[in-house]
Amino acid sequence: MERKRSDALMARAEAVIPGGVNSPVRAFRAVGGRPPFLASAAGATVTDADGHAYVDYVGSWGPALLGHAHPLVIEAVERAARDGLSFGAPAAGEVELAELVVELVPSIEMVRLVSSGTEATMSAVRLARGATGRAKLIKFEGCYHGHGDAFLIRAGSGAATLGVPSSPGVTPGTAADTLNARYNDLDSARACFESHPGDVAALIVEPVAGNMGCVPPAEGFLPGLRALCDEHGALLIFDEVMTGFRVARGGAQERYGVLPDLTTLGKILGGGMPVGAYGGPRDLMERMAPVGPIYQAGTLSGNPLSVAAGLATLELIRGDATLYDRLEALSARLDAGLQEAIDTTGAPCSMARVGSMSTLFFTPGPVRDWETASAADTAAFARYFGAMLDRGIYLAPSAFEAGFVSAAHTKKQIDRTIAAARESLAVAFEG
Repeated sequence: MERKRSDALMARAEAVIPGGVNSPVRAFRAVGGRPPFLASAAGATVTDADGHAYVDYVGSWGPALLGHAHPLVIEAVERAARDGLSFGAPAAGEVELAELVVELVPSIEMVRLVSSGTEATMSAVRLARGATGRAKLIKFEGCYHGHGDAFLIRAGSGAATLGVPSSPGVTPGTAADTLNARYNDLDSARACFESHPGDVAALIVEPVAGNMGCVPPAEGFLPGLRALCDEHGALLIFDEVMTGFRVARGGAQERYGVLPDLTTLGKILGGGMPVGAYGGPRDLMERMAPVGPIYQAGTLSGNPLSVAAGLATLELIRGDATLYDRLEALSARLDAGLQEAIDTTGAPCSMARVGSMSTLFFTPGPVRDWETASAADTAAFARYFGAMLDRGIYLAPSAFEAGFVSAAHTKKQIDRTIAAARESLAVAFEG
């Protein structure tokens, strides 16, 4: 499939943008070739600069739960834009969005809006350190919480994809304050606490891992983390930037019945616009300035366009009683079809899914943590990815990312994807 305009745009981009992209995994370094430049999106379809249309399972890396360019969301953004793009002052929409977040997310009594998921996780960790007077942070290998220094140590997402799990520029002191445990392994988390008694401010976790691929929490893992944090006086932070409003209306904490002390949100919260948030109980959140002494600020926090898109999206989610049933049915159809394709072709692959997020792992599995995820055959995945793209299916260009089904996907698109996957698995493992 020729992509002359995309190739020309990439050549121009490489002259003025590092690697030609504004987020590393977009560069296709892990899968080879050059990325299509996208020009438009609607529903479950994206179209590139050369006019090629693709069934989309990236969904802007998660936000497009309702599909791209939902008419009511677009209308809300257009209406907000006519009133001004940015105020740097309080506006009514911020209050309405905060009230809706408090209503939907079980553990949140107060919330602060920021401009990205990274900003949300960095702020939540600062709050945890300020509230506890401690310095250490426990995270899990393969989990990605944005590009803050404390998180770029054995991280997932792009860091894993590009083979740079830690980054130059992260100081030894920051690295020393970050303790790494193994996902789905309570004993490794317990060892981190016991090796630094009284020093751990917080444990941060993706309640469903999505940045080493979709890895569900093992039975007892999340309740066990809650108990460990309680035992050691540390705060439990759920990074629900990906899972918030995705795996259930109230996020993973609703789905699994485990309440964190702090929650970070993003992606779906902004309905496709840049946004982030962190929230929790009133007594914790009121430690933030201007009420308390812990400082965090943002010039564009609560941007009216992002707020308008997020508010319209969450109102649609709240008002649709059958949304998650439909998402489950579509996702289960895709899951079963991909598993059948694995069985039919004999491909050494495995499936993992929670709700409408899933991963086809290029390893027989089961995948429980970063060690088992990283056993993926990345060369075979690269061949599969290219074959799927040539067949009009747009996937994340990494073996270590979750894919997303939206409410805009149709059974016909799901079945087309399954047929393409069967052919593409044969290409991936031929010979």
